[in-house]
Amino acid sequence: MKNINDHELIQRNKAVFLDRDGVINEILSDKVKFVNAPEDVYLLPGTADAIASFREKGYMIFVVTNQAGVSLGYMSHTLLNTIHNHLEKELLKVNANAVIKEIMSCTHNLNANCNCRKPNAGMLITLAEKYNISLDDSYMIGDRESDIDAGIKAGTKTILITQQIMETKADEQYYTLLEASSHII
Repeated sequence: MKNINDHELIQRNKAVFLDRDGVINEILSDKVKFVNAPEDVYLLPGTADAIASFREKGYMIFVVTNQAGVSLGYMSHTLLNTIHNHLEKELLKVNANAVIKEIMSCTHNLNANCNCRKPNAGMLITLAEKYNISLDDSYMIGDRESDIDAGIKAGTKTILITQQIMETKADEQYYTLLEASSHII
């Protein structure tokens, strides 16, 4: 009879890790340059439906975002949390199933020697340990190569959201999060 270890019986979760700015909400657009207040949050079209689609396919949804504006003094941790709460409410207004499990931010500055700031994989690994996530069965979706690098370092599949097809290390690239959601099984 085969001996099965207890840890082999535990089902591991799968996740979609999303960058925030440029994937979920607008930045550097005609409406907003940067998100420095709740009223600066403008959801990109189809984002809430994409998140709901991922959830329907059994994925937990996380946002992993670099927010150096906190360490640079542009906003407080409290304001950042208020922005994130507003973002979650806006998603739910559009689609009641667009639920984010957790938003994790690296608030260190650009030159900080931390493991959480993307392109490092610290935020993804921390969430994977906390929620028993199989990184092999998960995705990192972002709009910059630093997002893709974080996903590669963590061992996830990677998707680049871009308005022009380009040379990238990402496994796949799509124009929108909604388009990406239709290709993930």
